[in-house]
This record gives sequence, structure tokens and C-alpha cells, in this order.
Amino acid sequence: MHSIYDWFRRHRFAVDFVLMAVLWLTVMPFSLMNSGPTEDAGLHTAGGIIFSTALVFPLAWRRTRTVLAGFLIAGVAILQWALAVQPMPADVAVPLIVYALAAFGPRWASLGGLALALIGSIMLVTRFFYNLTSTSLADLPYGAVLILVVWVFILFSWTAGDLTRTKRLREQALEDRAHRLEIEAQHERELAANDERAHIAREMHDIVAHSLSVIITQADGARYAAVADPGIAPATLATIAETGRSSLQEMRRLLGVLRGDADASMRPLPGLVDLDELLLGIRAAGLPISYDVTGEARRMLPAGAELTAYRVVQEGLTNVMKHAGPNVMAAVALNWTARGLEVSVTDDGRGASASFADTGPIPAYDVKTPAAPDLADAGGNGLRGMAERVKLYDGTLAAGPIPGGGFGITAFIPYTET
Repeated sequence: MHSIYDWFRRHRFAVDFVLMAVLWLTVMPFSLMNSGPTEDAGLHTAGGIIFSTALVFPLAWRRTRTVLAGFLIAGVAILQWALAVQPMPADVAVPLIVYALAAFGPRWASLGGLALALIGSIMLVTRFFYNLTSTSLADLPYGAVLILVVWVFILFSWTAGDLTRTKRLREQALEDRAHRLEIEAQHERELAANDERAHIAREMHDIVAHSLSVIITQADGARYAAVADPGIAPATLATIAETGRSSLQEMRRLLGVLRGDADASMRPLPGLVDLDELLLGIRAAGLPISYDVTGEARRMLPAGAELTAYRVVQEGLTNVMKHAGPNVMAAVALNWTARGLEVSVTDDGRGASASFADTGPIPAYDVKTPAAPDLADAGGNGLRGMAERVKLYDGTLAAGPIPGGGFGITAFIPYTET
């Protein structure tokens, strides 16, 4: 049923043309019957055919060319009145076009067609049913009643058309609103997909970059140390294998979330309690790390905020292993304040020269300085990812060289106030 309705809406002219043809075939016999006196039968028959066709034929465009159809029918009706052609069944086209103008035409055409039809009703009655020059005043109520009857018919047609217009506009407004909502939903899905891609990119970078840095460091160290002490190789390979297995588990967890695996998505994300294990693995890779926690937490951070702090430490130590150079010492500090958690990762290596080699030099500043430069323009994807993570929890991130040598990253994550 719905498909049939859609077909009628898409082929309005074809439907209106068929209805016009049916109406023309219906009124034509009645027009031929009203042919007048025998001697004028041919003339009246031709006139009936011409006027019936001229009145009904424009109805084929009542929805596609509404104003044009209205002008044509109005012109034929006025010509019929001027030539004193008797009313015929085809005159039903007048209330039909009044309905069409009210339903499908512009507002000015709707009101203009109504006014012209009301005036035409008076002209019709006074021309053919009530002669103002010869009829007595006693017959005046009869003429007024005829005019009122025709007016009621016209007003009924116009009101029905106006109600159809209101319904059509309401349906169109609902369709437009549904279309806008569909577009907005599509935009929201695209934004959500972009956010998810950014989240996945950060997770992939944190997992892969850290693990590969540990593996490369271990492999390079074992290659040189094994020359002097071959017994170092098994221990180094064991560390590499353990790091690879841990990274593989993390990748499987992440891919399980992407596949919608409920078991994988229920596994806890790393947090502050997992920092000891993280530091243990990096120490095993040959990087000395000091770890210090000061203050006490006023309240628990959300799981996502703890994951952010974990990733900041992980990314900071990964950068130390990649860029700080040989024989360096790293320091990780967690400082619980009254406002939140401050996480810092510092080293005494080569500073910012290597960390920002691919983006050009950055201005020197202390990591404790509140006003840090825009990290989106300084550093690689790791720092960008950290900045985005911290920003999600209304935190701040500063990164840069430390006076006296070395490089530092400081992130502050405030408590979530409720």
C-alpha cells in the first residue's frame, strides 16, 4: 500500500490527467443533451463540446501547474458568462480549481481564486437565474438564497483545499525534520567514529611504541654485551619474549573491544596500581628509574583518568629510551595535591633536541611553568596523544627541556568534582 501511495506522489501529472479524462467523459454526455432548439442544435453541440473541454482540460495540471490551470479555467468561465452560454456540468471545474488553488497554489493565488469564485457566483445567478432588470423585489430573497447556496459550495471547496494544504505542509515539515535528524545522526556517528579512531590510534601508539622501544633496547644491548658475556643473551631474550607477550595481550584486548568481544571489553584497563609492573619491565630493559609518591589521594580518580596517568608515565619513559641517549637516569613522581594528581617524568639525558627533532626547535621553559606551549605544534604523536588524553579530564600537560640538562613531562589531572 505504501509503495502505491509513493507511486501516486511521484506521478502526479499522470494521475491528474487520468482523473481529468474520466471527468471529461462523464460531463460530456450531459453537455450534449443540453443542445438547445433543433435549428441551433449543431451550434449548441459544438459550443458545449468546446466549453466543456476548455473547462475540464486544465484540471490535468491542477497540482503541477496550479496557477496556470486556475487562470485558464477562470478565463473560460468569464468567456462563458460573456457569451451567455448556459451553465453546464463542466462548470464543476470551478470549485475543483478553487480546491486545487487552496491546496497546492501559493497563498495569493488561493485567496485570489476564492474571491474571484465568490464574485463569479453573483455574476452566474444574476445572469442566468435572477434578472435584476425584470424581476420584482418579491423575488429578491430567491436570488439571495441561490447566491448563498453557490457560496457555500465554493467556501466548502476552498476550506477543504486549505485543510489539505495545512496537512501537506505539516507532513513536509515532519519529513524535513526527519531528514535533518538523519543528517545530524550521521554527523554524530562520524564524529564518534573519528573520536574512536583517535582513541585507537593513541592506544596503538602507547602499546606498540613502548613495547618496541623495550625490545629494540634489549636487542641492541644484548648484541654488544653478548660478545663479552654470552650468558647475558638468554636473560635478554626472556625479557624480550615477556615484553612481546604482554604487548600481544594488550593488542588482543584492544582488538577484542573493536570486534565487540564482551569478554575482552570487561578486562580492567591499566591504572596506577600497574605502574610497579610497568617500571619493573623498563628497569629490566636497562633504564634506571626512581619512583616517588607524595601526598595522599583525597578521592579516587575515574578509571579513565588513571589510565591517562599510566599512559603519561609509559609514553614519557618510552621517549626517554628512544631519545635521551645512553647512560641516563629517569625519575617518575606522583604528587597528590588538594586539587588532583600531578605526574612527572624527567630524565638527565640530551633534553629536547632529539624529542622534537622532527618538528623543529621549541622554546626552552620549565616543566613547572603553568603556561606551556601548544603541544599539538611541538613534538610527535606521543605528546599529542598525551595532551589529548589529559585534556579529556580537564587537565594540563607541559613538556620541555629542564634547566641544566634533560627533558621533563608534567601532567596535572584534577579530581572530578560532583
